[in-house]
Amino acid sequence: MKYNINEGMCPDIGNTSEKRKRYHAEFKEMVVELYQTGTLVKQILIEYGLSETTFYKWIRKQKPVKVDDGGSFTPKEFLNLQKELHRLKEENEIFKKAMVIFAKK
Repeated sequence: MKYNINEGMCPDIGNTSEKRKRYHAEFKEMVVELYQTGTLVKQILIEYGLSETTFYKWIRKQKPVKVDDGGSFTPKEFLNLQKELHRLKEENEIFKKAMVIFAKK
């Protein structure tokens, strides 16, 4: 599947002196999938005009991490789970404080 690199890019945000390319998540996933199906890295880099550093960073972010129970998750999913855990702990503390207040009444 050919992907037009200009369609995969997001517009630059802000007025910085150095303009950087921004890519849609779908484009990143598609490029990593090409790599995982056996397409040569050099071919992907040339065809889509990517830097090697950027490309390997995308691969690292999408590489699943295996856990003891046989499951797996990506680093992004792990970060989301950590955020959710933190939010739930904060909510739990609020409920505990509210229970103390209502128990005194």
